[in-house]
Amino acid sequence: MKIDKDTVALVTGASRGFGYATALELAAKGAHVIAVARTVGGLEELADEIDAVGGSVTLVPLDITDDEGLQRMCLSIFERWGRLNLLVHCAAHAAPLSPVQHVSEKDLDRCWQVNARATQRIIALCEPLLQNGTAVFIDDNHDDEKFFSAYAATKSAARQIVSAWALETANLAIHVVQFRPNPMPTAIRARFFPGEKPPELEATRNEANRLTEYLNDL
Repeated sequence: MKIDKDTVALVTGASRGFGYATALELAAKGAHVIAVARTVGGLEELADEIDAVGGSVTLVPLDITDDEGLQRMCLSIFERWGRLNLLVHCAAHAAPLSPVQHVSEKDLDRCWQVNARATQRIIALCEPLLQNGTAVFIDDNHDDEKFFSAYAATKSAARQIVSAWALETANLAIHVVQFRPNPMPTAIRARFFPGEKPPELEATRNEANRLTEYLNDL
């Protein structure tokens, strides 16, 4: 797909990390970015950076587990643009690494709500807007690793939801892909590997550029 001034792109998890870098990269290439995140301060910083590169952005301070909020957002997108050309779903929740029996109910429930359930709801609400569009879901695989049970199980569930949708839309004009960035110095990564040195990791902006180049080849 060609990313240009006619592209309307929705990016979740856009207030930091890979979502932030992706939103900035898309805006720099001319897309109008609808940036979704809970953290208002991070969204405002993103808006300042996008303004600095001459880009265009709409900020949506929203918890993606808020079904009514997602519905209002999608209705507003339809009323203003009538479509989405691109969805990049980056938002995720990382429970602290823990033995299975010590995972708290709060952390487990939040992982399910953000990583798995919200993925299905975003698909359901955005599909009508994505005719002739592309949906990208950011994958992070920690299957079969100790202490990752809550995060890995819910990301695996999300992966299966997206895989099923990709098969179900194979004959439709929606391109569904899963993209796995190289390890980056994000807050989630730091929570999992606090002793890791940043030089060992790929910059978020570089991975965001790799994603946009991949999209341009579709």
